[in-house]
Amino acid sequence: MKTVQWRAVRRILAGAVALGVSAGLVAACASANADASHTGPTAAPQAPATVVTRLDLQPAAGATDVHPLGAARATATAGTLDDVALTDSDGDALPGTYSGDRSQWTATAPLDYRETYTWSGTMVAPDGAATPLAGSFTTVAPKRLVKASTNIGEGATVGVAAPIEIRFNRDLSDAAKAEVERGLTVTTSTPVEGAWAWLPDDAMGSRVHWRPKEYWPVGTQVSVAAPLYGKDLGTAGYGSADLTTHFTIGRSQIVKADENSHRIVVIRDGQQVMDLPASYGLETDPRRVTRSGVHIVMAKSEKVLMSNPDYGYQNVPEYWAVRISNNGEFIHANPASQSAQGRRNISHGCINLSIANAKAYFQTAMYGDPVEVTGSSVPLSAQDGDVYDWAVPWDAWKAMSKLTV
Repeated sequence: MKTVQWRAVRRILAGAVALGVSAGLVAACASANADASHTGPTAAPQAPATVVTRLDLQPAAGATDVHPLGAARATATAGTLDDVALTDSDGDALPGTYSGDRSQWTATAPLDYRETYTWSGTMVAPDGAATPLAGSFTTVAPKRLVKASTNIGEGATVGVAAPIEIRFNRDLSDAAKAEVERGLTVTTSTPVEGAWAWLPDDAMGSRVHWRPKEYWPVGTQVSVAAPLYGKDLGTAGYGSADLTTHFTIGRSQIVKADENSHRIVVIRDGQQVMDLPASYGLETDPRRVTRSGVHIVMAKSEKVLMSNPDYGYQNVPEYWAVRISNNGEFIHANPASQSAQGRRNISHGCINLSIANAKAYFQTAMYGDPVEVTGSSVPLSAQDGDVYDWAVPWDAWKAMSKLTV
């Protein structure tokens, strides 16, 4: 009985040894296969990347003398923005927009001069942590502001010779004029060749005119833009505000005014509509000569008080008066010279018509209509006031730009 039991035990132990050897072989094969799949050391596991969340404010808190046209924006790196506001000292918020992923907010209006702005809002990190937007900055405070105006109002209809004038309330340096001119634009519905020219400064300040090379095409739509706000114009100051206007070129009406004929002829859209007897300035006195050259209708009034102390009259009422230059030249009614109208030139420089004829012409006249005076001994020039644009030859006109090289 003992022998049988021992033999059974031996058989069990032998099986166990055999199983152990087989398991060792399997393990060895597995180890060999694993070694065959790697030619170098086993790579260490990578640590997860660290996400850095950063908030950038432009202008930064504490900034001073910030330019009003500089960018104003908040940017979140690896985060989003909520409830961003940039408010002035009165609590008014500047308008702005978010990017699509709300990682950036940008102001959509310029900053004001002499203002303090304060940031507010929240940046939210991916883990939900919130960082407040805070801090203030101040904008530049100019000592002087340069204001500009134009001679043609929004929506106006003007004649085919109308120049565009932009006038400044201060004298500008040549460098400032060039800076202004670089930004000026004239956009037309029909292609029109034209140019800016700086006329001499006068008591009111600097002025720049734009005129076409030839008369405007009838019906042209014209838009003018002068981006002046925020421009540093040197000693004159900073631009006060942008200037824009849009106007229309009306019908073509040209006055042919030949002194030798003693008449004026009105041509409207290529057709003669008036032929009126007139008296021009006395040729024997250079101070009374009606100037030759292309004048333009500048303004008109049913009654004007005219004075010329050198010739003995003061505040004399004249009627149906159409101004054609700033040197005192008008087309107007003058019953006192009616006997000479159509025969002799005796006026003090104006073009005299009868009351009926002056009224008839007055009712048709429009700012910018050309009045082409010919036959006199004295040409229209810069000495004759603000608007002598058409007296300047085209090449000379272009040379009056401050951008001419």
